[in-house]
Amino acid sequence: MAKDVITGRKTTFGNARSHALNSSRRKWKPNLQKARILVDGKPQRVWVSARALKSGKVTRV
Repeated sequence: MAKDVITGRKTTFGNARSHALNSSRRKWKPNLQKARILVDGKPQRVWVSARALKSGKVTRV
């Protein structure tokens, strides 16, 4: 499973609720992008969330 190496975001699970409160399982996937970033001083291709890229937590190489 793909997981953000910076923030640790991954797929989360829960219930989809209808108006009649029927429940069925569903999942929320983070917006992950494959990006080259510096990891321990070396460029590496890893999964990074779009939120981490937009907020400036990582810089593309």
